[in-house]
Amino acid sequence: MRLRTFAVLLVLSVTTTAATAQSVDLTGAGATFPYPLYSKWFSDYATKAGVRINYQSIGSGGGIRQLSEQTVDFGASDAPMSDAELSKAKGGKILHFPMVLGAVVVTYNLPEVQKALRLSGVVLGDIFLGKITKWNDPRIAALNPGVKLPSKDILVVHRSDGSGTTFIFTDYLSVAAPAWKSGPGTGKEVRWPVGLGGKGNEGVAGQVRQIVGAIGYVELAYARQNKLAYAEIQNAAGAYVAPTTEAITEAAAVAAQKLEKDTDYRVSIVNAPGKKAYPIASFTWLLVYEKMPNAVKAKKLADFMKYAFIDGQKSAAALDYAPLPTNLARQLEKRAVALAGAK
Repeated sequence: MRLRTFAVLLVLSVTTTAATAQSVDLTGAGATFPYPLYSKWFSDYATKAGVRINYQSIGSGGGIRQLSEQTVDFGASDAPMSDAELSKAKGGKILHFPMVLGAVVVTYNLPEVQKALRLSGVVLGDIFLGKITKWNDPRIAALNPGVKLPSKDILVVHRSDGSGTTFIFTDYLSVAAPAWKSGPGTGKEVRWPVGLGGKGNEGVAGQVRQIVGAIGYVELAYARQNKLAYAEIQNAAGAYVAPTTEAITEAAAVAAQKLEKDTDYRVSIVNAPGKKAYPIASFTWLLVYEKMPNAVKAKKLADFMKYAFIDGQKSAAALDYAPLPTNLARQLEKRAVALAGAK
């Protein structure tokens, strides 16, 4: 039922966007990672408040570029902007607003393996570096005792566009796999040693679904929508954890305490402490100019964000995201009201 609802929401979102393309109130662009939830928020808010929001799911890198060029009213990214990126923005100071929590999952296509695989950061790093090329490699087998692994070749699938999902995944690998940190490193775009590229979470999920033996990384909702298997990942405490709402929330617990005193909000929560924490988790951010040139739009955007921080959080779990901690959501709601032009 959840997947059917998700599919219907996407259809409604596309239909609504096409029908109101000439009469939108706000425009945004960026991350594909939160798109399933953002689609629901925009649709529900249009019904509630009559405010129409046209959002282009083009990847975090594209969202940052469009906001920096002031061609959209807001951007969205799963990777916080760097100081260098912030300095290049044409419209002045950009604020980061964490909107919700999500998980990047390692998904694979092995029909003969019915039990969720267990993978560590070190093994994942070697797979994506091209050092582990067979599914029955002894290092994978050692993590999965009793599982009969096929002798198939591993085909890596990665993002071809500038991507916050890539940033989260490579951020995790840089922390958990020393060989990765000294190689490709962390970024929205990295030099992939091996593999095929797919555009957006949709593109990577589609490639993995079609190719037996493939492995890739996508936001949790895309894996579930496409009925793809995904691994349990070893966390900082050594436990293998599945990407549940509770495990994602656990990963954010320490960061949330810090953010209650921090007004920058650019923080990584990969490989967070805690035995129950899922290690490839992240906030996803809306990027907003502190002083928007259009006061009417600033008010509409601030009002939408207030809705998202309070009412919108209730929709998160049904679409496989974790809501923000209540105290943090209230803090961010007050910050949204302070946007230029908002009352």
